[in-house]
Amino acid sequence: MLKRVFVAPDPGRARLRFAARAVLGVGLAVAACGLAGHSLVGAVTGGLAALLALFTVTDSAVRGQAVTTALLPAVGMPVLAAAAVLHDHPVARDLTFLAVIGAGVYARRWGPRGHSLGVFAFMMFFVAQFLHATRAQLPELYAAVALSVLAAAVVRFGLWCYERRLPPAPVPAPPGGRGLARVTTRQAVQATAGAGFALVAGQLVSGQRWYWAVGATWWIFVNTTSRGETLVRGFRRVLGTVIGIGLGLLVAVPVHGAGLPTAALVAVCVFGIFYTAAVSYTWMMLWVTLLAELLYGLLGVLSPGLLALRLAETGVGAVGAVLAVLFVLPVTTHTVTDAWIQRALRCVHACTAEAAARLAGDPAADPAARVTELEQLLGRVRLSVAPLVHPLNPALGRKRRARRVLALLDDCAREIRGLVAVAADPEASHDARLAAACWRVQGAVEALTEGGPEPMTPAELPSEHTERPPAHGEPALAHLHGLERALAELAQPLRATPGSPLVGA
Repeated sequence: MLKRVFVAPDPGRARLRFAARAVLGVGLAVAACGLAGHSLVGAVTGGLAALLALFTVTDSAVRGQAVTTALLPAVGMPVLAAAAVLHDHPVARDLTFLAVIGAGVYARRWGPRGHSLGVFAFMMFFVAQFLHATRAQLPELYAAVALSVLAAAVVRFGLWCYERRLPPAPVPAPPGGRGLARVTTRQAVQATAGAGFALVAGQLVSGQRWYWAVGATWWIFVNTTSRGETLVRGFRRVLGTVIGIGLGLLVAVPVHGAGLPTAALVAVCVFGIFYTAAVSYTWMMLWVTLLAELLYGLLGVLSPGLLALRLAETGVGAVGAVLAVLFVLPVTTHTVTDAWIQRALRCVHACTAEAAARLAGDPAADPAARVTELEQLLGRVRLSVAPLVHPLNPALGRKRRARRVLALLDDCAREIRGLVAVAADPEASHDARLAAACWRVQGAVEALTEGGPEPMTPAELPSEHTERPPAHGEPALAHLHGLERALAELAQPLRATPGSPLVGA
């Protein structure tokens, strides 16, 4: 876990800039709330709104990000009002909360924007419970949310819009045509059912902090599709919470709301959340937990007993998520993993075709864009396969095969990157052997994804594939031969005995 965070590559220092900008944006939002004369509750609400505006908005283009950011208050303020007005009506409040959860998950069918608005709506209801917001505080909270989202937008789109210099990042949609609609409908039902369990059980544990259980269930469902992904995410959430509580006992409890130390630690937590989110959910939850503890210190209610209660409520929420994905419209890990692997393999073929066209002299061919798409797809494959390679998975045979598949897909990606780099050279040439190799790659991908003829095994490949040609002589051909070898070796783990799928059904 430590290696994943501190050794993980950060191309272009994207994660570093993402985290540093978040600290600047949240800091500006809180300062603006303070200058506007808002109370501590208003400043906390504003800071969390700015954090969400900087964290959840993930549209591929800057213009789309700006539109989504502008829509956040329009979605969040009515939810905030409902939570405050219904504070003294528990039944109506709970039913409304569940409706917000279902609608927020269902909105993911509209892509990144729907996801962002759904998360913001949920968190506005959650923040109202966290701060015990009342009807009388609504004008101040409205102003704090609007001012803070504006401050975040000024930083993100004005002071430090590094995305303008980058090509839009592709966001691969779930495979299967109408699969996005089907998956989001299932998840909306699952999340609502899991949150319902967490709400009832959480209130039995604590009538005051029950919303922690609901929040745990909600965030476990974010960015997961299959039951295996959800189970792993639930485990990581509990683990991150345990570590965060331990750190809070050492840091947050002694500080207990002192102004300057708390402000400095909050900035560290914000940085940690944004810097680690892409590489370790456990580490992100550590920082989220410590941030919550520091905020409770500011509110004057932090104690070791409260931290123990948070752990108990997190456990309740994790149980709710597990029960929902196991028994309510379950989506198997095998189904999701197979779909993402097939998408990645088809992208390998598309990359090869674009590179071959570029080598043949077609100026319109752009293999670089395909490489970016392939990296995104491989990220989704790793996420879906995570349950198999988890240390607690007892199925050792499937674990070995899953690791083998990931290693070979990484080999494919490495050869593709090398091929694209060669194709970008204006002096690179094309010959008949390249065309033949590209056709063989196409055939191998079709065999793996469409049930075509069995691909050649590594031993059956032509003798010219047994050793890579010198890189300085025929680099394009060398990368194609390496790609063929990796695809040939993929046939064994992907086409194991029919009764033993890569992941459990």
